[in-house]
Amino acid sequence: MRTSAAGNKTSSVRGFTLLELLVVVALIAIATAGVSLSLRDSADSALERDANRLAALLETARAQARASGLPVVWRNTPTGFVFDGLPAPGLPQRWLHERTQTTTSQAVVLGPEPLIPAQSIGLTSTTGTSPTWWVVSDGLRPFQAQRTPEWAAR
Repeated sequence: MRTSAAGNKTSSVRGFTLLELLVVVALIAIATAGVSLSLRDSADSALERDANRLAALLETARAQARASGLPVVWRNTPTGFVFDGLPAPGLPQRWLHERTQTTTSQAVVLGPEPLIPAQSIGLTSTTGTSPTWWVVSDGLRPFQAQRTPEWAAR
């Protein structure tokens, strides 16, 4: 049997306590939940991205119409949308999210004049859970994405 002299400490191997293990597991669970919730893509954020992208595309087409002196017409199609009057390869013709659709069936004429009539295009999701986003312009200002257009807020 081993004995130790006075003042000498024996080294004993200790493991983690149950409380320490539970704290670590709880922290990992909370971190995992936070990351998974932040990575989720809701239908509303997808619709907002499509609205912002459409506003940028409409402004690009409007600038090209003014530069070429020829009108560019945006119209909705069953699979997305199309810009008539642009040279090949043109602009993208599909939504970023496959569930995006427009509430507008009329064509939007972009230029070549600097002033165009006031335009608005409503975007909804086929899931029906998210509100409508609007891509609007008063004809002078650039197109922009809005949850509630200015004309509806009055």
